[in-house]
Amino acid sequence: MTLKLSICEATDKGPRAQNQDAVRVVTPAPLLAASKGHLLAVADGVSHCQDGGLAANATLQALALDYYSTPETWTIPHALDKLLTAHNRWLRVNGGGQPLLTTLTALVLRGERYTLAHIGDCRAYLLRDGKLRNLTSEHVWEQPGMEHVLKRALGLDEHLLMDYIEGELRAHDQLLIVSDGVWASLKDSEIHGILHEQPFEQACPVLLERTYRAGSQDNASALLVRVDALPESSLSDALAPLDERALPPQLKTGQPFEGWEVVNVRAESRQSLLYRVRDPLQQTWLLKTLPASLQDDQQARQALVLEEWFMRRVAGAFTPELHPLPQRRHLYYVMREYAGVTLEEQRRQLGLLSIPAWRALAAQMVKAVGKLHQRNLIHRDIKPENLHQGEDGQLRVLDFGLTFCPGLTQQETGRAPGTPSYRAPEALRGAEPHPQQDIYSTGVTLYFLLTGHYPYGEVEAFQRPRFGKPIPASRYRPDVPPWIDTMLLRAVAAEPKERFETAEEWLLELAKGENQPLHSCHEPLLKRDPLRFWRYVALTSLALNLLLVVQLLTH
Repeated sequence: MTLKLSICEATDKGPRAQNQDAVRVVTPAPLLAASKGHLLAVADGVSHCQDGGLAANATLQALALDYYSTPETWTIPHALDKLLTAHNRWLRVNGGGQPLLTTLTALVLRGERYTLAHIGDCRAYLLRDGKLRNLTSEHVWEQPGMEHVLKRALGLDEHLLMDYIEGELRAHDQLLIVSDGVWASLKDSEIHGILHEQPFEQACPVLLERTYRAGSQDNASALLVRVDALPESSLSDALAPLDERALPPQLKTGQPFEGWEVVNVRAESRQSLLYRVRDPLQQTWLLKTLPASLQDDQQARQALVLEEWFMRRVAGAFTPELHPLPQRRHLYYVMREYAGVTLEEQRRQLGLLSIPAWRALAAQMVKAVGKLHQRNLIHRDIKPENLHQGEDGQLRVLDFGLTFCPGLTQQETGRAPGTPSYRAPEALRGAEPHPQQDIYSTGVTLYFLLTGHYPYGEVEAFQRPRFGKPIPASRYRPDVPPWIDTMLLRAVAAEPKERFETAEEWLLELAKGENQPLHSCHEPLLKRDPLRFWRYVALTSLALNLLLVVQLLTH
């Protein structure tokens, strides 16, 4: 069962010449409703400024269109804040020299939670178990005589500051948004009485009727939503519904399969099966499915579907291209195969990275991880085996089977997923997934590719490791410059607060490193700069000889 809602709305200009309030309800298609939610909003244009009605209507139009264009993996507050910040700039520059000002209270209902975005003096109420609670605060000046003068509104300040309120939904909850024309005329007890006494579909019209009967001279708007039923499945299930199609049969070389020609088995493990296949244009792709032993494993099937869902929503240069696959009769997905090797294969073939090669790779890797984090995804399995260096020079992140999306997917209980030696200490202890855990894994990966060792030693699945001080990379590689030593120690710090806060911060430090020397002060001068070394030797020898000559002449 999906989230089921009933909605009632009403708006009126009252005794004024025009209505500068605006009300908007957006109910998207089911799959988009699962990832982005249902949107309801009330905006109240500021009447004493330039065209408040335009500001209110333009704001709700932008909100309705732009919110559903933001990445589906973004959290609701992040998506709302991004688009409202941009719209705030639009309001400030499109008023013909005068400000376009409006208040806004927007409500997003998704899964079993609600999110409110609020600025100005509308109000949002929650009616639960017969009790009415005000969820918002009015952004007005508190001095006498200024109770209706806004100190925060869209279009008012260069730097937008919204209030975001989140909470859990329950069946039969009712959420009400009203403009100040309503709540300034009716007491909360009167509003509560109307919601309690009136049929649901009549509640908003009656609120407006009582508002004007109480003498309101303002526009008035009310928007009421009732939760009729909560979804029975998790949000992850709603985003990527369980695929009941059978797994592909065991495929053999040269066999045709749903328009593909099977070349060979590329890789096989207990969790996945990867075939190399060709399309009719003789281009090679990789077909990923599950081994036959997982045919009835609902969790593994769901994970494969969700993995494809994530990859399609973070498509870019740093991830493999997915085939659109308009028709499939079995459970699998297909991604492009790129010439090149994983970083683990590269290490085995060519050995440890040189410092210049490491610097170039580090920038690509941190940037790729940062791109995932910008889309609100935590990979949770960054390691050399899951990073592919293409012959085209592009680094690509592989295997999204353990990817976590805060706000969309649920954290599993039990053993921490991923390879223990690359897992952050707090993740091994069962902490909530966080982007800084990918920062740690990236640091361990870069440390390992440079030294062939782990900063805290290898960690086995059965161990409960202690994390003291990590070993500097220069202990294993004397040619590692001090700035790289310091950078890696910060990336793999046992305490999250001591690591880089974001991938972008780490990229800035890498950029500063471009101006740092490639050699290390740990490296002997003879190896670091032979010419200078022998020059020093010659000068020292000359000085000693001159000293001997002087001593001989004085005697």
